[in-house]
Amino acid sequence: MQSKYDILQENEQDPQKASQEIARELELFLLPLLQVLDTFLDKRLVRTLVQCCVAIVRFRNNKQGLLLSELGSYMDGYQGLSVSAAAGTKRISNLIRSIKWSVFHIDQYLAEEADKEVKRLKDLGKRVLCIWDGSVVEKPESSRAEGLCPVVSSKAKRLNRSRKGHVFNMPAVRPILVTGMHWTGALIAGLEGIPKIALMSWWTTKGDYATKTRKQEEEMIRTCVRKWGDILIHIFDRGYASGPWIQFLQTLKVKFVIRWIKKHNFFDMKGEEKKLWQIGRGKKYLAHKLIFDVHTGEKMPCDIWWTSVWHASYAYPLYCVKVRVKQKVCYLITNEPVKTETQAWEIVFLYKRRWQIETSFRYGKCELAMEGRTALSGDRAQPRFLLFKSKKSKVGRRGMTSDTLGQAWNRKRGSQLLQLIFFDFGKPVRRDFVGENLPQAPSMIG
Repeated sequence: MQSKYDILQENEQDPQKASQEIARELELFLLPLLQVLDTFLDKRLVRTLVQCCVAIVRFRNNKQGLLLSELGSYMDGYQGLSVSAAAGTKRISNLIRSIKWSVFHIDQYLAEEADKEVKRLKDLGKRVLCIWDGSVVEKPESSRAEGLCPVVSSKAKRLNRSRKGHVFNMPAVRPILVTGMHWTGALIAGLEGIPKIALMSWWTTKGDYATKTRKQEEEMIRTCVRKWGDILIHIFDRGYASGPWIQFLQTLKVKFVIRWIKKHNFFDMKGEEKKLWQIGRGKKYLAHKLIFDVHTGEKMPCDIWWTSVWHASYAYPLYCVKVRVKQKVCYLITNEPVKTETQAWEIVFLYKRRWQIETSFRYGKCELAMEGRTALSGDRAQPRFLLFKSKKSKVGRRGMTSDTLGQAWNRKRGSQLLQLIFFDFGKPVRRDFVGENLPQAPSMIG
Protein backbone atom coordinates (compact mmCIF):
# COMPACT_ATOMS: atom_id res chain seq x y z
CA MET A 1 0.00 0.00 0.00
CA GLN A 2 1.31 3.41 -0.90
CA SER A 3 2.21 5.66 2.01
CA LYS A 4 -0.38 8.28 1.11
CA TYR A 5 -3.14 5.70 1.72
CA ASP A 6 -1.79 4.54 5.07
CA ILE A 7 -4.24 4.58 7.97
CA LEU A 8 -3.18 6.60 10.99
CA GLN A 9 -2.34 4.73 14.14
CA GLU A 10 -4.97 4.70 16.88
CA ASN A 11 -3.04 7.11 19.10
CA GLU A 12 -2.71 9.52 16.17
CA GLN A 13 -6.44 9.45 15.54
CA ASP A 14 -7.48 10.44 19.06
CA PRO A 15 -8.86 13.98 18.66
CA GLN A 16 -9.32 14.46 22.41
CA LYS A 17 -5.65 13.75 23.06
CA ALA A 18 -4.50 15.91 20.16
CA SER A 19 -6.66 18.84 21.24
CA GLN A 20 -5.38 18.59 24.79
CA GLU A 21 -1.79 18.61 23.53
CA ILE A 22 -2.49 21.75 21.53
CA ALA A 23 -4.13 23.38 24.55
CA ARG A 24 -0.94 22.73 26.52
CA GLU A 25 1.16 24.09 23.63
CA LEU A 26 -0.92 27.25 23.66
CA GLU A 27 -0.51 27.60 27.41
CA LEU A 28 3.25 27.15 27.18
CA PHE A 29 3.43 29.56 24.27
CA LEU A 30 1.63 32.26 26.29
CA LEU A 31 3.49 31.48 29.52
CA PRO A 32 6.27 34.14 29.27
CA LEU A 33 3.71 36.88 28.70
CA LEU A 34 1.41 35.55 31.43
CA GLN A 35 4.27 35.59 33.92
CA VAL A 36 4.89 39.25 33.15
CA LEU A 37 1.22 40.19 33.41
CA ASP A 38 0.76 38.16 36.60
CA THR A 39 3.02 40.58 38.48
CA PHE A 40 0.54 43.46 38.23
CA LEU A 41 -2.78 41.94 37.08
CA ASP A 42 -5.30 39.95 39.09
CA LYS A 43 -5.11 36.23 38.34
CA ARG A 44 -8.73 36.28 37.16
CA LEU A 45 -7.81 38.80 34.45
CA VAL A 46 -4.85 36.67 33.41
CA ARG A 47 -7.15 33.66 33.11
CA THR A 48 -9.55 35.75 31.03
CA LEU A 49 -6.67 36.64 28.70
CA VAL A 50 -5.88 32.96 28.08
CA GLN A 51 -9.54 32.18 27.47
CA CYS A 52 -9.70 35.02 24.93
CA CYS A 53 -6.74 33.60 23.07
CA VAL A 54 -8.34 30.15 22.97
CA ALA A 55 -11.59 31.57 21.60
CA ILE A 56 -9.73 33.60 18.98
CA VAL A 57 -7.72 30.58 17.81
CA ARG A 58 -10.88 28.47 17.47
CA PHE A 59 -13.29 30.91 15.88
CA ARG A 60 -11.61 34.01 14.49
CA ASN A 61 -10.71 34.07 10.81
CA ASN A 62 -11.61 35.91 7.64
CA LYS A 63 -14.95 34.10 7.40
CA GLN A 64 -15.89 34.11 11.07
CA GLY A 65 -15.03 37.34 12.82
CA LEU A 66 -16.02 37.80 16.46
CA LEU A 67 -17.60 40.87 17.94
CA LEU A 68 -16.88 41.55 21.60
CA SER A 69 -20.22 40.09 22.70
CA GLU A 70 -19.69 36.98 20.56
CA LEU A 71 -16.19 36.52 21.96
CA GLY A 72 -17.68 36.71 25.45
CA SER A 73 -20.08 33.88 24.67
CA TYR A 74 -17.16 31.48 24.08
CA MET A 75 -15.35 32.29 27.32
CA ASP A 76 -16.84 29.49 29.47
CA GLY A 77 -14.80 26.63 28.07
CA TYR A 78 -14.76 25.07 24.61
CA GLN A 79 -18.38 24.13 24.10
CA GLY A 80 -19.11 27.03 21.73
CA LEU A 81 -22.32 27.72 23.70
CA SER A 82 -22.84 29.72 26.86
CA VAL A 83 -25.74 30.77 29.04
CA SER A 84 -23.60 33.58 30.49
CA ALA A 85 -22.44 35.45 27.40
CA ALA A 86 -23.02 38.77 29.10
CA ALA A 87 -20.77 37.73 31.98
CA GLY A 88 -18.02 36.68 29.56
CA THR A 89 -18.28 39.99 27.73
CA LYS A 90 -18.03 41.80 31.07
CA ARG A 91 -14.87 39.90 31.99
CA ILE A 92 -13.24 40.87 28.69
CA SER A 93 -14.27 44.47 29.29
CA ASN A 94 -12.69 44.38 32.75
CA LEU A 95 -9.47 43.01 31.26
CA ILE A 96 -9.27 45.64 28.55
CA ARG A 97 -10.08 48.59 30.79
CA SER A 98 -8.02 47.58 33.79
CA ILE A 99 -5.94 50.51 35.06
CA LYS A 100 -3.18 48.13 36.17
CA TRP A 101 -1.74 47.64 32.70
CA SER A 102 -1.25 49.59 29.50
CA VAL A 103 0.20 49.37 26.02
CA PHE A 104 3.61 50.13 27.55
CA HIS A 105 3.77 46.69 29.18
CA ILE A 106 3.09 44.94 25.88
CA ASP A 107 5.63 47.05 24.00
CA GLN A 108 8.20 46.36 26.71
CA TYR A 109 7.55 42.62 26.54
CA LEU A 110 7.92 42.58 22.75
CA ALA A 111 11.15 44.57 22.97
CA GLU A 112 12.59 42.15 25.53
CA GLU A 113 11.72 39.13 23.39
CA ALA A 114 13.26 40.79 20.32
CA ASP A 115 16.37 41.68 22.34
CA LYS A 116 16.80 38.02 23.32
CA GLU A 117 16.70 37.06 19.65
CA VAL A 118 19.26 39.75 18.75
CA LYS A 119 21.63 38.51 21.46
CA ARG A 120 21.17 34.89 20.39
CA LEU A 121 21.98 35.63 16.75
CA LYS A 122 24.91 37.82 17.75
CA ASP A 123 26.38 35.08 19.95
CA LEU A 124 26.10 32.66 17.03
CA GLY A 125 27.95 35.12 14.80
CA LYS A 126 25.03 35.46 12.38
CA ARG A 127 23.59 38.46 10.62
CA VAL A 128 20.75 40.22 12.46
CA LEU A 129 18.09 41.72 10.21
CA CYS A 130 15.47 44.34 10.97
CA ILE A 131 12.79 44.02 8.28
CA TRP A 132 10.55 47.06 7.73
CA ASP A 133 7.33 47.53 5.84
CA GLY A 134 4.00 49.30 5.99
CA SER A 135 0.42 48.33 5.27
CA VAL A 136 -3.09 49.64 5.87
CA VAL A 137 -6.17 48.38 7.64
CA GLU A 138 -9.20 49.20 5.50
CA LYS A 139 -12.50 50.16 7.15
CA PRO A 140 -14.58 51.23 4.11
CA GLU A 141 -17.93 51.14 5.95
CA SER A 142 -16.81 53.23 8.94
CA SER A 143 -17.19 56.95 9.37
CA ARG A 144 -17.18 57.66 13.12
CA ALA A 145 -14.45 55.41 14.49
CA GLU A 146 -11.52 57.19 16.04
CA GLY A 147 -8.34 57.57 14.00
CA LEU A 148 -9.79 57.07 10.51
CA CYS A 149 -7.99 58.58 7.54
CA PRO A 150 -7.86 58.02 3.75
CA VAL A 151 -5.82 54.98 2.68
CA VAL A 152 -5.23 53.37 -0.70
CA SER A 153 -7.42 50.29 -1.08
CA SER A 154 -5.49 47.25 -2.28
CA LYS A 155 -8.70 45.23 -2.23
CA ALA A 156 -10.41 47.59 -4.68
CA LYS A 157 -7.39 47.41 -6.96
CA ARG A 158 -7.44 43.61 -6.84
CA LEU A 159 -11.17 43.42 -7.59
CA ASN A 160 -10.79 45.80 -10.52
CA ARG A 161 -8.37 43.53 -12.37
CA SER A 162 -9.41 42.25 -15.76
CA ARG A 163 -9.88 38.51 -16.19
CA LYS A 164 -8.92 37.26 -19.62
CA GLY A 165 -11.89 35.71 -21.36
CA HIS A 166 -14.31 36.77 -18.61
CA VAL A 167 -14.29 40.48 -17.81
CA PHE A 168 -12.45 43.61 -18.88
CA ASN A 169 -12.14 46.71 -16.70
CA MET A 170 -10.54 49.97 -17.73
CA PRO A 171 -7.44 50.69 -15.63
CA ALA A 172 -8.18 53.16 -12.86
CA VAL A 173 -6.82 56.66 -13.50
CA ARG A 174 -6.20 57.18 -9.78
CA PRO A 175 -5.96 54.81 -6.83
CA ILE A 176 -9.21 54.22 -4.97
CA LEU A 177 -9.18 55.67 -1.45
CA VAL A 178 -11.20 54.30 1.47
CA THR A 179 -11.27 55.06 5.17
CA GLY A 180 -8.85 53.12 7.33
CA MET A 181 -5.64 53.28 9.36
CA HIS A 182 -1.96 53.09 8.52
CA TRP A 183 0.12 50.22 9.89
CA THR A 184 3.93 50.07 10.19
CA GLY A 185 5.94 47.20 11.61
CA ALA A 186 9.46 45.83 12.09
CA LEU A 187 10.67 42.24 12.50
CA ILE A 188 13.90 40.93 13.99
CA ALA A 189 15.16 37.92 12.03
CA GLY A 190 18.20 36.00 10.95
CA LEU A 191 18.84 34.43 7.57
CA GLU A 192 16.90 31.40 8.83
CA GLY A 193 14.59 30.54 11.66
CA ILE A 194 11.49 32.16 13.13
CA PRO A 195 11.32 35.99 13.23
CA LYS A 196 10.40 38.05 16.27
CA ILE A 197 8.24 41.15 16.03
CA ALA A 198 9.99 44.15 17.55
CA LEU A 199 7.67 47.06 16.75
CA MET A 200 4.11 47.49 15.51
CA SER A 201 2.33 50.82 15.20
CA TRP A 202 -1.09 51.94 13.96
CA TRP A 203 -1.42 55.61 13.16
CA THR A 204 -3.51 58.16 11.28
CA THR A 205 -3.03 61.27 9.17
CA LYS A 206 -6.27 62.94 10.32
CA GLY A 207 -7.67 64.29 13.57
CA ASP A 208 -6.09 64.97 16.95
CA TYR A 209 -3.54 62.17 16.60
CA ALA A 210 -2.48 63.01 13.05
CA THR A 211 1.09 62.33 12.02
CA LYS A 212 3.02 61.92 8.80
CA THR A 213 4.37 58.75 7.28
CA ARG A 214 8.03 59.71 7.38
CA LYS A 215 7.79 61.14 10.89
CA GLN A 216 6.30 57.90 12.20
CA GLU A 217 8.90 55.76 10.43
CA GLU A 218 11.77 57.91 11.66
CA GLU A 219 10.53 57.68 15.23
CA MET A 220 10.32 53.90 15.03
CA ILE A 221 13.76 53.40 13.49
CA ARG A 222 15.30 55.72 16.10
CA THR A 223 13.85 53.40 18.74
CA CYS A 224 15.66 50.44 17.15
CA VAL A 225 18.93 52.33 16.82
CA ARG A 226 18.85 53.47 20.46
CA LYS A 227 18.35 49.87 21.59
CA TRP A 228 20.61 47.92 19.24
CA GLY A 229 22.91 50.46 17.58
CA ASP A 230 24.61 49.31 14.37
CA ILE A 231 24.16 45.57 15.04
CA LEU A 232 21.15 45.39 12.72
CA ILE A 233 20.95 45.42 8.94
CA HIS A 234 17.75 47.22 7.98
CA ILE A 235 15.80 45.79 5.02
CA PHE A 236 13.41 48.08 3.10
CA ASP A 237 11.14 47.77 0.08
CA ARG A 238 10.67 50.27 -2.77
CA GLY A 239 8.40 52.52 -0.68
CA TYR A 240 11.51 53.70 1.20
CA ALA A 241 13.60 54.36 -1.93
CA SER A 242 14.27 58.10 -1.82
CA GLY A 243 17.11 60.53 -1.30
CA PRO A 244 15.79 62.03 1.97
CA TRP A 245 15.40 58.57 3.49
CA ILE A 246 18.96 57.40 2.83
CA GLN A 247 20.17 60.81 4.01
CA PHE A 248 18.34 60.18 7.28
CA LEU A 249 19.87 56.67 7.48
CA GLN A 250 23.28 58.22 7.00
CA THR A 251 22.79 60.43 10.07
CA LEU A 252 21.96 57.32 12.12
CA LYS A 253 24.96 55.42 10.71
CA VAL A 254 22.99 52.22 10.08
CA LYS A 255 23.51 49.44 7.56
CA PHE A 256 20.72 48.95 5.05
CA VAL A 257 19.50 47.14 1.93
CA ILE A 258 16.79 48.87 -0.13
CA ARG A 259 15.06 47.66 -3.26
CA TRP A 260 15.31 50.73 -5.48
CA ILE A 261 13.16 52.14 -8.25
CA LYS A 262 14.90 51.72 -11.60
CA LYS A 263 13.98 55.20 -12.92
CA HIS A 264 15.80 57.08 -10.16
CA ASN A 265 19.14 58.72 -10.94
CA PHE A 266 22.52 57.58 -9.66
CA PHE A 267 26.14 58.32 -10.56
CA ASP A 268 28.18 55.48 -12.03
CA MET A 269 31.87 54.83 -11.43
CA LYS A 270 32.78 57.35 -14.16
CA GLY A 271 30.80 60.09 -12.45
CA GLU A 272 28.06 60.20 -15.08
CA GLU A 273 24.49 60.63 -13.86
CA LYS A 274 22.16 57.99 -15.25
CA LYS A 275 18.96 56.24 -14.42
CA LEU A 276 19.59 53.12 -12.37
CA TRP A 277 18.50 50.72 -15.12
CA GLN A 278 20.84 52.43 -17.60
CA ILE A 279 23.90 51.83 -15.42
CA GLY A 280 23.61 48.06 -15.77
CA ARG A 281 22.23 48.01 -19.32
CA GLY A 282 24.11 45.65 -21.62
CA LYS A 283 26.34 44.33 -18.85
CA LYS A 284 26.92 40.61 -18.66
CA TYR A 285 25.75 39.01 -15.45
CA LEU A 286 28.66 38.04 -13.23
CA ALA A 287 27.19 35.09 -11.30
CA HIS A 288 24.47 32.48 -11.72
CA LYS A 289 22.79 30.16 -9.27
CA LEU A 290 19.62 28.12 -8.75
CA ILE A 291 17.74 29.45 -5.73
CA PHE A 292 14.88 27.78 -3.88
CA ASP A 293 11.52 29.55 -3.73
CA VAL A 294 9.90 28.77 -0.38
CA HIS A 295 6.47 29.83 -1.67
CA THR A 296 6.22 27.63 -4.77
CA GLY A 297 8.75 24.95 -3.80
CA GLU A 298 10.60 25.24 -7.09
CA LYS A 299 14.19 26.05 -7.96
CA MET A 300 14.59 29.18 -10.05
CA PRO A 301 17.58 30.41 -12.06
CA CYS A 302 18.94 33.64 -10.63
CA ASP A 303 21.55 35.93 -12.23
CA ILE A 304 23.29 38.85 -10.51
CA TRP A 305 25.52 41.75 -11.47
CA TRP A 306 26.98 44.35 -9.11
CA THR A 307 28.81 47.65 -9.20
CA SER A 308 29.61 50.69 -7.10
CA VAL A 309 27.34 53.76 -7.44
CA TRP A 310 26.86 57.17 -5.85
CA HIS A 311 23.74 59.10 -4.88
CA ALA A 312 23.42 62.87 -4.58
CA SER A 313 21.88 62.58 -1.09
CA TYR A 314 24.44 60.14 0.34
CA ALA A 315 28.01 61.16 1.10
CA TYR A 316 29.57 57.70 0.86
CA PRO A 317 29.76 55.10 -1.92
CA LEU A 318 26.83 52.73 -2.35
CA TYR A 319 26.63 49.39 -4.09
CA CYS A 320 24.03 48.21 -6.57
CA VAL A 321 23.17 44.53 -7.03
CA LYS A 322 21.12 43.82 -10.15
CA VAL A 323 19.07 40.62 -9.72
CA ARG A 324 17.22 38.74 -12.45
CA VAL A 325 14.78 35.97 -11.47
CA LYS A 326 12.32 34.50 -13.98
CA GLN A 327 13.08 37.31 -16.45
CA LYS A 328 12.13 39.92 -13.82
CA VAL A 329 14.81 42.37 -12.76
CA CYS A 330 15.13 44.26 -9.48
CA TYR A 331 17.84 46.57 -8.13
CA LEU A 332 19.15 46.39 -4.57
CA ILE A 333 21.03 49.37 -3.10
CA THR A 334 23.18 48.88 0.00
CA ASN A 335 25.97 50.56 1.91
CA GLU A 336 27.50 47.18 2.75
CA PRO A 337 30.61 46.44 0.64
CA VAL A 338 29.85 44.32 -2.43
CA LYS A 339 33.12 43.46 -4.17
CA THR A 340 32.93 39.67 -4.44
CA GLU A 341 30.38 37.12 -5.58
CA THR A 342 29.89 35.89 -2.01
CA GLN A 343 29.06 39.39 -0.78
CA ALA A 344 26.63 39.93 -3.67
CA TRP A 345 24.73 36.71 -2.98
CA GLU A 346 24.53 37.60 0.69
CA ILE A 347 22.75 40.87 -0.18
CA VAL A 348 20.29 38.95 -2.37
CA PHE A 349 19.42 36.50 0.40
CA LEU A 350 19.16 39.28 2.96
CA TYR A 351 16.48 40.94 0.88
CA LYS A 352 14.64 37.66 0.26
CA ARG A 353 13.94 37.46 3.99
CA ARG A 354 11.75 40.56 3.65
CA TRP A 355 8.80 38.35 2.74
CA GLN A 356 8.44 37.40 6.42
CA ILE A 357 6.83 40.73 7.25
CA GLU A 358 4.38 40.38 4.36
CA THR A 359 3.32 37.07 5.89
CA SER A 360 2.88 38.80 9.22
CA PHE A 361 0.52 41.41 7.75
CA ARG A 362 -1.41 38.76 5.84
CA TYR A 363 -2.04 36.66 8.94
CA GLY A 364 -3.26 39.69 10.82
CA LYS A 365 -5.77 40.81 8.22
CA CYS A 366 -6.85 37.49 6.71
CA GLU A 367 -6.55 34.90 9.48
CA LEU A 368 -7.52 37.12 12.42
CA ALA A 369 -9.95 39.36 10.49
CA MET A 370 -8.39 42.47 12.02
CA GLU A 371 -10.00 45.80 11.26
CA GLY A 372 -7.75 48.04 13.31
CA ARG A 373 -7.60 49.33 16.86
CA THR A 374 -10.74 50.30 18.66
CA ALA A 375 -9.25 53.53 20.02
CA LEU A 376 -6.25 55.83 19.82
CA SER A 377 -6.90 57.90 22.95
CA GLY A 378 -5.44 56.59 26.19
CA ASP A 379 -2.89 53.85 26.68
CA ARG A 380 -5.34 51.69 28.63
CA ALA A 381 -7.42 51.28 25.48
CA GLN A 382 -4.55 49.79 23.47
CA PRO A 383 -3.39 46.35 24.64
CA ARG A 384 -2.17 45.56 21.15
CA PHE A 385 -2.47 41.81 21.10
CA LEU A 386 -6.15 41.84 21.98
CA LEU A 387 -7.97 44.98 20.90
CA PHE A 388 -8.83 44.40 17.29
CA LYS A 389 -12.34 44.79 15.94
CA SER A 390 -13.19 41.99 13.59
CA LYS A 391 -15.69 41.51 10.84
CA LYS A 392 -19.30 40.81 11.83
CA SER A 393 -20.09 37.15 12.04
CA LYS A 394 -22.96 35.49 10.21
CA VAL A 395 -24.04 33.63 13.31
CA GLY A 396 -27.60 34.90 13.04
CA ARG A 397 -28.15 33.29 9.64
CA ARG A 398 -26.02 30.17 9.51
CA GLY A 399 -24.82 29.50 12.99
CA MET A 400 -21.16 28.98 13.86
CA THR A 401 -19.44 25.63 13.70
CA SER A 402 -17.97 24.31 16.92
CA ASP A 403 -14.41 23.12 16.26
CA THR A 404 -12.03 21.54 18.65
CA LEU A 405 -9.04 23.64 19.57
CA GLY A 406 -6.91 21.08 17.75
CA GLN A 407 -8.88 21.46 14.53
CA ALA A 408 -8.69 25.25 14.68
CA TRP A 409 -4.97 25.15 15.41
CA ASN A 410 -4.45 22.63 12.62
CA ARG A 411 -6.31 24.80 10.14
CA LYS A 412 -4.07 27.79 10.91
CA ARG A 413 -0.77 25.90 10.81
CA GLY A 414 -0.06 25.84 14.47
CA SER A 415 0.86 28.82 16.56
CA GLN A 416 1.64 30.91 13.51
CA LEU A 417 -1.95 32.04 14.00
CA LEU A 418 -0.93 33.57 17.31
CA GLN A 419 1.68 35.88 15.83
CA LEU A 420 -0.72 38.82 15.75
CA ILE A 421 -2.38 38.01 19.06
CA PHE A 422 0.69 39.29 20.84
CA PHE A 423 3.05 39.68 17.91
CA ASP A 424 5.17 36.59 17.97
CA PHE A 425 5.67 33.42 15.99
CA GLY A 426 5.54 29.82 17.10
CA LYS A 427 6.34 26.48 15.56
CA PRO A 428 3.90 24.65 13.29
CA VAL A 429 2.40 21.48 14.69
CA ARG A 430 1.37 18.31 12.95
CA ARG A 431 -1.58 18.48 10.57
CA ASP A 432 -2.88 14.92 10.78
CA PHE A 433 -5.32 14.85 13.72
CA VAL A 434 -9.05 14.75 13.08
CA GLY A 435 -12.28 14.46 15.03
CA GLU A 436 -14.86 16.56 16.77
CA ASN A 437 -14.32 15.84 20.46
CA LEU A 438 -13.78 18.87 22.63
CA PRO A 439 -10.51 19.28 24.56
CA GLN A 440 -10.36 19.51 28.31
CA ALA A 441 -9.46 22.90 29.72
CA PRO A 442 -5.73 23.30 30.47
CA SER A 443 -4.72 24.13 34.02
CA MET A 444 -4.36 27.89 33.62
CA ILE A 445 -7.72 28.20 31.88
CA GLY A 446 -9.72 25.86 34.16
